[in-house]
Amino acid sequence: MAELDEFISRLPKCELHVHIEGTLEPELKFALAERNGMRLPESSVEEMRASYTFDSLPTFLTRYYDGMRVLRTEPDFYDLAWAYFEKAAAQRVRHAEIFFDPQAHTSRGVSFHVVVRGLRRAALDAERRLGVSSALIMCFLRDFQAEYAMATLLESLPYQQWIIGVGLDSDEHGNPPSKFAEVFARARQEGYLLTMHCDVDQQGSVEHIGQCLHDIQVNRIDHGTNVLESPELVAELVRRGIGLTCCPISNTWVSGDSKAGSIKSLMDQGVSVTINSDDPAYFGGYVEENLVLVAREAGLSRADLATLQRNAIDISWAPPVVKRNFRQELEAVSQPG
Repeated sequence: MAELDEFISRLPKCELHVHIEGTLEPELKFALAERNGMRLPESSVEEMRASYTFDSLPTFLTRYYDGMRVLRTEPDFYDLAWAYFEKAAAQRVRHAEIFFDPQAHTSRGVSFHVVVRGLRRAALDAERRLGVSSALIMCFLRDFQAEYAMATLLESLPYQQWIIGVGLDSDEHGNPPSKFAEVFARARQEGYLLTMHCDVDQQGSVEHIGQCLHDIQVNRIDHGTNVLESPELVAELVRRGIGLTCCPISNTWVSGDSKAGSIKSLMDQGVSVTINSDDPAYFGGYVEENLVLVAREAGLSRADLATLQRNAIDISWAPPVVKRNFRQELEAVSQPG
């Protein structure tokens, strides 16, 4: 396995499912709390990490939203994103499409402008200084009203040149994709690309995937491995070239199973599955660690691992030159010998 791990380390990587607020490591959380004159309930980094015990999506989300209250100013959001980009560059991530949750900030009095400017400045610096290209995807929180999502969509329009697409995340229970159909129709009309979370093992998972494909007409789906329960929907993913952004380590926290076997089955059926880190500061693994986990549990080969990265760049929303350069590097690294 050491040889395969070394191959994974050398692979150029494309990450399509990472929540920037979920990259907020305890060390930075303490630093931002001090900067902003806030007191945290934990007294040390170790105590904070030990408190990350989740057994479901709702228990994780409670801690996730509480943690981001230290983010107040534009420099806070810059530092958050820059820390992720440095980690990503060290793991040979060449392109990242990054989720951010503006409603989680505007709902507590932080302006949209502050959030997006901080993230954008870090993205520009990461491309210039680290060689990591990126794009921002604005997610709506599905446990808020659709009207709030629409208002957020309209608020984003002056910054549209910085935001490539929109997504849907947070607690899926009782909040199906259809709740936001009008919002996503408007987003498409405005030129945004579309994706939605269909989390693993949720009530109505397959129905929600069907809504994403038939009603919302998404460009890709986040998580989505429960699609295996419907051969018809699997065939539709393949036919339409719609990929899934899977996150094995986070799956183990919220469902007790990495879904590595499901990921391999989907690969074998021709679905463009990809491997990503989701909320790595909370779940304990960035994209490389996720690739190692799924490789071990699913018995993936070097060719399989290269296919996962080829899938990622193919279904990414990266510019053609970024895709071309990535594929060239991937093919060079993937050659035997």
